[in-house]
Amino acid sequence: MEINENAALVVVDVQKGFELDFWGRRNNPGAEENIAALIDVWQKTGRPVVFVRHDSVQPGSPLEPGTEGNGFKDFVEERRGKGAGPELLVTKSVNSAFYGEPDLDAWLKGAGVGQIVIVGIQTNMCNETTARMGGNLGYEVLFPLDAMHTFDLEGPFGWVQTAEELTRATAVSLHGGRFARVVATEDVVKGAGSAG
Repeated sequence: MEINENAALVVVDVQKGFELDFWGRRNNPGAEENIAALIDVWQKTGRPVVFVRHDSVQPGSPLEPGTEGNGFKDFVEERRGKGAGPELLVTKSVNSAFYGEPDLDAWLKGAGVGQIVIVGIQTNMCNETTARMGGNLGYEVLFPLDAMHTFDLEGPFGWVQTAEELTRATAVSLHGGRFARVVATEDVVKGAGSAG
């Protein structure tokens, strides 16, 4: 797999608030390990890393600014600022990292970045929304499905989808709809390591 020399890794909402029972049952217990592996190879090869934090405007949210849940999980926080390449912190209060501060699209375009790799939490929410917008904005979007997770969810009409079902639906929609290429962490790591 070809990973551009300046491909940006976009690490979405890997925050402590997502560890709470509030969200329900999650999938992919290996997500954090894969996210860490990708951050490590990006930092080692000097590629740009974007850390995205959700600052919820909902009172009582587990991701509310000023609460412990708003902070990045330890394995992310301890890696911030350690890379050989450029790094950006984007804060947002909606699903898409492209609607945050500072302007992610402007930062990426200013650096000549055309390829982005999206990882983090949640697969079918902020990750999917960011991937769709990235595709619409003209980026080549890679979506390592095993470097993210989500939670079971109840929708309309009493419909319930498991985290696994939601993950599969996201993967099919993004890949089949050509918003993004759904890939595996191992292949991205290999591609990034060999080109860096």
